[in-house]
Amino acid sequence: MTGPEPTSAEEAREAVVVAALRALDLDTKTRLLAGQDMWSLPALPVIGLSSLVMSDGPVGVRGVRWSADAPSVALPSPTALAAAWDPELARRAGVLLAQEARRKGVHVLLAPTVNLHRSPLGGRHFECYSEDPYLTGVIGGGYVSGVQSGGVGTTVKHFVANDAETDRFTVDNRVSERALRELYLAPFEAIVRNARPWGVMTAYNSVNGTTMTEHHHLVEEVLRGEWGFDGVNVSDWTAARDTAGAANGGLDLAMPGPRTVYGPALARAVRDGRVAEATVDAAVRRVLRLAARAGALAGAEPAVTEPPAPVDGAALAREIARRSFVLVRNERRVLPLRPRGTVALIGAAARDARVLGGGSATVFPARTVSPLDGLTAALPDGTLTYAVGADPVTGPALDDPGFTVRAVCRNAAGEITGTRSAPGAAVQWMGTDLPEGVTHDTLDTVELTGTYTPRESGRHTFAVKGTGAFTLTVGGTTYYDGAQRPSQDDPSGTFFAAPVPRAEVELTAGEPVEVSLTHAVRLPEDLPMKVVTFALAHSGPPRDADELIAEAVEAARNADTAVVVVATTERVESEGFDRRDLRLPGRQDDLVHAVAAANPDTVVVVNSGSPVELPWRDEVAAILLTWFPGQEGGAALADVLTGVHEPGGRLPTTWGTLADAPVTQVVPVNGELPYSEDLFIGYRAWDRAGRTPTYPFGHGLGYTDWAYESLETDGTTVRVRVRNTGERPGREVIQLYLSPAEPAPDRPARGLAAFASVEAGPGESAEATVELPRRAFEVWDDTTKAWAFVKGSYEIFAGRSITDRRLTAPINV
Repeated sequence: MTGPEPTSAEEAREAVVVAALRALDLDTKTRLLAGQDMWSLPALPVIGLSSLVMSDGPVGVRGVRWSADAPSVALPSPTALAAAWDPELARRAGVLLAQEARRKGVHVLLAPTVNLHRSPLGGRHFECYSEDPYLTGVIGGGYVSGVQSGGVGTTVKHFVANDAETDRFTVDNRVSERALRELYLAPFEAIVRNARPWGVMTAYNSVNGTTMTEHHHLVEEVLRGEWGFDGVNVSDWTAARDTAGAANGGLDLAMPGPRTVYGPALARAVRDGRVAEATVDAAVRRVLRLAARAGALAGAEPAVTEPPAPVDGAALAREIARRSFVLVRNERRVLPLRPRGTVALIGAAARDARVLGGGSATVFPARTVSPLDGLTAALPDGTLTYAVGADPVTGPALDDPGFTVRAVCRNAAGEITGTRSAPGAAVQWMGTDLPEGVTHDTLDTVELTGTYTPRESGRHTFAVKGTGAFTLTVGGTTYYDGAQRPSQDDPSGTFFAAPVPRAEVELTAGEPVEVSLTHAVRLPEDLPMKVVTFALAHSGPPRDADELIAEAVEAARNADTAVVVVATTERVESEGFDRRDLRLPGRQDDLVHAVAAANPDTVVVVNSGSPVELPWRDEVAAILLTWFPGQEGGAALADVLTGVHEPGGRLPTTWGTLADAPVTQVVPVNGELPYSEDLFIGYRAWDRAGRTPTYPFGHGLGYTDWAYESLETDGTTVRVRVRNTGERPGREVIQLYLSPAEPAPDRPARGLAAFASVEAGPGESAEATVELPRRAFEVWDDTTKAWAFVKGSYEIFAGRSITDRRLTAPINV
């Protein structure tokens, strides 16, 4: 299948691309495909090509600097964006990120992530949207359209079946073709057909025996051949392993550069006859097309000549957050909070907010509004108290505000060659991103030096994050002089490893102490990407956990309402590893049990990017899921708790216990991970197993009530009328599920077919008109290797979740 007919502007742009390609020799072409450093491609002045710059996303645009001194707007996590069930909101998020990219000189955003929530143990699920392929494709399509409307490219990732982190570089995921088509490829297909992304990123893993950077069938025959994708295929960083295999498999860019399997190695492969030069030309043409679209190729009119109007990043981050919050329980309508009632805010996570997930999705906002900040500003003086209660962080934490340090670079002679600020007491220098005057050839040591100011007196712990040789000195005493070794084979392991405690020091509150951490930089010559990364971490004097809980209980007992904020940490949810369980870390569950026993009006705010177990759910009055809510999360939380806005979210994935979860296998056996559940993941699997989750897919409450009055359909168009029967305005997400009248054993009992949202005031009615996509009636036929339209009788359900189905009507096709 081919894509849409090109416009005259596209044809003119393509003519410039073809002319530029003809001007390049083989060595220049293969050098372009290898990249020039961590984040960019080389400029080629001979054809008017500027250097194309890429950046990680998806919640912000970090740029080429991995540091808090290059701040970015931080939006809520992708799970939060999907929880809003609003593709237009996703598009607006994309517009903002395009604005951020242009501000930072970025041409291509390495986002969105549209892999599925196959198992709740997936460590990177906060960076994906949903367990449902249709919802993922719709939200991802909105995001891509928004980013590219700002003249910035996207790379939809990770193609394909990159649904867990364990052994992600080597795992061979064994997936049936039907499951690939109906589940894992489906979001990519929808986005390619409907949003026309300028790029796709291929994953580290293998699928059915072939690594994705060499998967000719899925890349050349499916992605490009069937779907008409005309963009660039870039590898995940260091994923490309074989020159001829990657080139012949359809990989255009092997990143990061310049030491990849492309460049001189690709030129030799062409000259040796292992790769046709026409294959290289096709890849270069796609790269030049990307550059032309992004305005980086002279003589070619960019795809967007006038970017959209400026967006207020903080305001949009706050709006997305409050519209993503999912109220899953609200007994006795304890929310919104009573005016002028007293509130006990409890939890370390209320003071030190977790606003985003760990790994390459990390950005550094200029400000972060914690729940304590947000409620302090929103509630009348004298009505709010705070108690720590329990801390989700067990061990030293990064980014402690008590550090005031800078990074000092020295050569082998001990001479200072450069300095740079080091916010968060961290160094993360990638590729050529080094302080002015410093090169990898001359860099011998980096010292983090400055002071730490404690906020409590007592015994403090300092820890080192990183691999290699370190010397740690606190208050003039050297506590550690040795080497730390990586704990895993993943080249990215240094980024994700926990800090190692190395010093215990008695300190006095408010009195600064000198600290120094010196790292001897020893980077192997053959390293594919040169990265200098390490950090100082800290934990304060330990408090008795029972004593902290007792203090929280007393605060709760003396307040009208107790609001407990519980959270995961970057050691629980992050790129680089999968979860071992779904429990909240530390003593947080004990805290909630105790507070709920002291105050029946206990509200629990769950600050996690993906499902956690809620063993106290029947003991508390209300539960609000806030995901990783981005930089304005605390302000949005105050908006929702006080009733200025209603919580607008619905669950994009099923929440349940690990014991009941139908799909839990994420660890390969002998290098292979069989997707033996086939089509049955998420709510499909819960349905088939006959198990009742804690909260079902699509569930979410507001501050008003809705009556479903009528459902009409002609088989392709569905009209649903609802009425707001409550006392305040509200928004309702109308969900449509299609079910075969006689489902086959190998076919899910029902699936999300479409959805729409409406708004209405008290007593008002609203109607949604929704077109059912043809794909809702199709299955993949393994015999014919094609989509088959399944005729027969169906039922269409309209409701508030997969289990809360209010209206039904028959459909015959």
